[in-house]
Order: sequence, then C-alpha cells, then structure tokens
Amino acid sequence: MVPSPFFYTVVAGLSTGLGGVLAAAVRPSRQALDACMGFAGGVMLAISLADLAPEALAFYGGRMPPAGAGAAAVSLMAAGAVIAALLARLLPEDAALAKLCRGDAGRTAVLRAGLAVGAALVLHNLPEGVLTLFSGAADPALGRRTALAVALHNIPEGLAIAAPLAWATGKRWQAVGAALASGLAEPLGALLAWALLRGVLTPGLLNGTVAMVAGVMLWVALAELLPQALRGGRAGAAGAAAGCLTMLLGVAVLG
Repeated sequence: MVPSPFFYTVVAGLSTGLGGVLAAAVRPSRQALDACMGFAGGVMLAISLADLAPEALAFYGGRMPPAGAGAAAVSLMAAGAVIAALLARLLPEDAALAKLCRGDAGRTAVLRAGLAVGAALVLHNLPEGVLTLFSGAADPALGRRTALAVALHNIPEGLAIAAPLAWATGKRWQAVGAALASGLAEPLGALLAWALLRGVLTPGLLNGTVAMVAGVMLWVALAELLPQALRGGRAGAAGAAAGCLTMLLGVAVLG
C-alpha cells in the first residue's frame, strides 16, 4: 500500500503547472521571454551547484577521502551532462520543429530549447519524487518540508518549459499541459520506486542518481537556456542573476 506521503509528492509535482499558468497568462515580448529563460537557467544553475552537487559531495565525503569524493561526484555529473547532450540529439530535426513555428528560425531555436528543458526536467523529477515520498515515509514533518521546498522550485521549472513553448508555437495552454506533464514525473517516480525498488533503493543509488541529474540540469542551463536568453543582452542576464539569487535564498531558507 502506498503511504499517505504520496499526497505530498503529487502536490509538489503539480506545482509545475502553476509555473506553466504564469507563462501562459501573458503574451510575452521577446525581451520578457529572454528574462524568463534567463531566470529559469539561473535557477537550474543554482539547484545544480548549490543544492544537488553539495549533497553528493557530502554523501561521498563521509565514505571517501576528499579527492575520491570529488572525483565520484564530478564523474557522475559529467555522465549526466553526456546523457543530456545525447537526449538533445534525439529531439526532432529543426525542419520538423519549424512547421510548428510557422517557419521562423528564431522561434524554432526557442522551441528546441524548451523541449530540451522539458526532457531534462522529467529526468530531474523522477528521483525528486522518490526523495519526497521516502522523506515523508520516514518522518512526516520532514516530508512536508521537503514537499514545500520541491513545490517552490518546481514553479520556475514549469515556467522554463511553458514560456519557450508558448512563445514559439503560440499554443499557450498546450504549453501549460507540457509543464504539468513534466511535474507528473514526480509521483510516477515515487510509485515506481515504492512498487519496484523498495528492497534495493540504497542511499548510494539515490545520491548517485541525484548527482547525475545535477549534471543534466547543468548542461541544459549552459547549452540551451542561457545561450538563448543572453542573445537578448541585459534582459537575459538580469533574469539569470535573479534566478540564481532567488534559488540560493530558497536553498538557505528551506534547506
């Protein structure tokens, strides 16, 4: 039987839909889109380097010398970045995407970035759902705090998916649906782990997965989101700075 903390996992996952609604509520200018994509890229950088990577370093640091702990964490993050790069190669060709963007090359590039972000966040949300579920099963108070932290940082993640899709295709509510679907990977990951992995889900496996996901998000931020955002100049840079600072504050406050 799935424990009641599954409810927290569902709520945390659904919060990506709120970010999608925020993106669909207005018709952004290209400058506003650059700021949104910069903000999302800054959030991903901060999550990767200030939240996920330190967790992996702390875990391996308790079991290895400093150099070995660093090598383990960096190797797993590098593997995650390679996985993200390979996933990007599986996206449809630009000619196919251009049909959804009325042949506009600029919108096609933005659409490709949005799809890459969506794929990366699905990979990110699967182990995050596992973490939320098992935290709540071990300690209900910890589960609630974890779910709140996850829900708050899922809002800009939903924005990161929906804003480029809505701007590139003009289909705002389909973009909201894509953001919401990415969040549903969290309860899906939790269900799969509870049903299939309870006996083998060790701290080492979970922390290794988290480190790889940090690499995935790092690659997507640096290779997809920020290059698109910074083409707009100061708006994208301001959004990236705001995203980094906001997420650093969130990490400090919510732990």
